[in-house]
Amino acid sequence: MKMIIIWEKVNHLALSVEKQNQEKQALPSSIIHCVGNTPVVSLQRLFRERGIEVIAKLEYMNPGGSMKDRPARYMIEQGLREGTITADSHLIESSSGNLGVAMAMVARVYGLKFTCVVDPKTAPSNLRILKQLGAHIEMVTEADDQGGYLKTRIKRVQELLHTIPNAVWMNQYANDRNWQAHYHGTGKELAEQLTEPPDCLVAAVSTTGSILGCARRLREKFPNLKVIAVDAVGSVIFGAKPQRRELPGIGSSRVPEILAKDEIDEVVYVNDRESVQGCRDLLYHEGIFAGGSSGSVIAAIQKLIPTLPRPYRICTIFPDRGDRYLDMVYDEAWVNRLP
Repeated sequence: MKMIIIWEKVNHLALSVEKQNQEKQALPSSIIHCVGNTPVVSLQRLFRERGIEVIAKLEYMNPGGSMKDRPARYMIEQGLREGTITADSHLIESSSGNLGVAMAMVARVYGLKFTCVVDPKTAPSNLRILKQLGAHIEMVTEADDQGGYLKTRIKRVQELLHTIPNAVWMNQYANDRNWQAHYHGTGKELAEQLTEPPDCLVAAVSTTGSILGCARRLREKFPNLKVIAVDAVGSVIFGAKPQRRELPGIGSSRVPEILAKDEIDEVVYVNDRESVQGCRDLLYHEGIFAGGSSGSVIAAIQKLIPTLPRPYRICTIFPDRGDRYLDMVYDEAWVNRLP
């Protein structure tokens, strides 16, 4: 009897040690290995129309605070695997904020130098985060011929490529790894998380990497999916005339090289004030504290609903979190200055 008891204790101890080893192996080895696996939620309080369901993927729950964690990690790690990025490389990117923060985080983990080219519309909080993460910040102040700063930022990137040793431009507007990150990440997860087929994907655009990557993956499982882009009034991505825009993170003053217009079925335009109201509606009804492009998506869905058949299921993505916009969307003085 004693031998049986001793054997049971030894067996229990062995199983306990094995469990501990499994747990150790499962632990992420760095913050960037926590990127992904973000949840989805049904927005039942904000959208109560009978027959309408809106499901949102909360990409702002990535460790860097936005969906840009995915392409930042993917582009850098693929570059390291292929040798186009080495320990001596100095990464450079033009960013309105989120990709810059994400790249600074990944660069910090891999011990790489990183310079982020920004402009006066970059959220002050993002600038402070970039500095804390050790990024070098290059601020351009001259507006381009369309009233924005993107072309000026790209010009500065080109200058830095000729002056900084071992400089590598990530070029999110032309880098196929941008959309591939979302194809293998965000889109793959959405395809697994959606228990019922969605009728459409509604997503904000800037580089168009996230909407294309997600749409391509989702359409493999849901071939009848309609893809609706949400763009800013004043953005030129889909051929509209340039106008003054204040909200960063959505829209563009140049057409991204990775854009595939034929894969997008419809475009809904939202102005800055509509985006602000969308953010506040989302916060008031759902308690979701999200960024400006999420508000743009909400405003676009509100415009679409009267035109939709019933029943109808919408899936969407909330790219970043609201604390980055405390000095903008959630600040009355900033909002009052909008046209």
